[in-house]
Amino acid sequence: MRIAVIGCTHAGTAAIINVAKRYPDASITVYERNDNISFLSCGIALYVGGIVSDPKGLFYSSPEALADLGVKTKMSHDVLDIDMDSRILKVKNLKSNEEFEDIFDKLIITTGSWPIIPSIEGIDLDNILLSKNYNHSTTIIEKAKDSSKIVVIGAGYIGVELAEAFELNGKKVTLIDSLDRILSKYLDKEFTSLAEMAFRNRGVELALGETVTRFEGIDGKVTKVITNKGEYEADLVILCIGFRPSTDLFKGKLDMLPNGAIIVDEYMRASKEGVFAAGDCCAVTYNPTGEREYIPLATNAVRMGTLIGRNLVIPTTKYLGTQGTSGIKIYEYNIASTGLTEEAAKKAGYGIKITSVTDNYRPEFMPSFDAVTIKIIYETNTEIILGAQIISKTDLTQLINTMSVVIQNEMTIDELAFLDFFFQPHFNKPWNLLNLAALNAK
Repeated sequence: MRIAVIGCTHAGTAAIINVAKRYPDASITVYERNDNISFLSCGIALYVGGIVSDPKGLFYSSPEALADLGVKTKMSHDVLDIDMDSRILKVKNLKSNEEFEDIFDKLIITTGSWPIIPSIEGIDLDNILLSKNYNHSTTIIEKAKDSSKIVVIGAGYIGVELAEAFELNGKKVTLIDSLDRILSKYLDKEFTSLAEMAFRNRGVELALGETVTRFEGIDGKVTKVITNKGEYEADLVILCIGFRPSTDLFKGKLDMLPNGAIIVDEYMRASKEGVFAAGDCCAVTYNPTGEREYIPLATNAVRMGTLIGRNLVIPTTKYLGTQGTSGIKIYEYNIASTGLTEEAAKKAGYGIKITSVTDNYRPEFMPSFDAVTIKIIYETNTEIILGAQIISKTDLTQLINTMSVVIQNEMTIDELAFLDFFFQPHFNKPWNLLNLAALNAK
């Protein structure tokens, strides 16, 4: 069995390792455009901020490790075209410019995503950078050494984390987003307001509700970011506007969402026989709505890649979908969410109710205790839980993993109220915070 893999980051690495272990006699060839594989891009801000000093720790595999499994890894190789019917790849060696063909019995597509690059006047000026891969991270660190005024565009997870990292390194930071709140896809206003206050208290300028209209520069290097409401000096700009699937190669050849995300079934099979896909290049089943959506997360990618290994020859293990569960640390705050926010639930047409609780996470007779706020969104008629959010200075984000399971299993707010949890004064109170939030609904 000849297996070709295109792309090797989270999903690709998981798929390759699992396929190689299950089918040791298979011939597996990996084609990767970059000169490295399996880089944890979610660690870029940690690297930039100096929390992670050795970037080698952000790689969780290597061509050598894959070679030990019998895998041939072709670095700096770009797949130019695919004949899905004849099962032929056309490939270019980016170092030698040599072009050649390869054949496959099974094709695994794990091409991931790429940052959205807006068509804005001045976008080609020097020191306007992307933040996605290892080469980006090293360039950001090198450029930041000689930069004092840094503008981050996009207040999603990556933009927010980079803004904090730059501020901790003593830079003057401006964070710009066209929406009026940071992290608005993941959290409701009462949560983002606390995070925004943390940024402002440390001197980070938040230019929210502003759209970048152009960049200005001197001698080809950026010096200023112009928005529809103001202008901001900058000697370094990081674009963190969002991501799109890297699937141009497959347009017209596989079924996709309008944004180019490849549609796969519950066994990771694409619309052509023998073709599988996983990770940020794919649509996923979003359990709170039951719809196929584009939710690029490393957790989704590794699960989907692993499932390819299980389902490559015979479909055995179904994909369970996702709640889009995620977490972030912003200064002293530990924050996490899963499922629909209140705002997103309303936009999706749900009739909803809200319950929340703010309480100390463990008994007040303990030497220390911090307050935590939990918010739960549930459907009015069925009382099925749709989403949850948490914020606290003590790390209690694992409670959101529990809520992810609750949503996946379509539990009701009343069931959550009496769900069994342990009690131990070091960790919690007799009524678990999740029980308490659900009880407050009644």
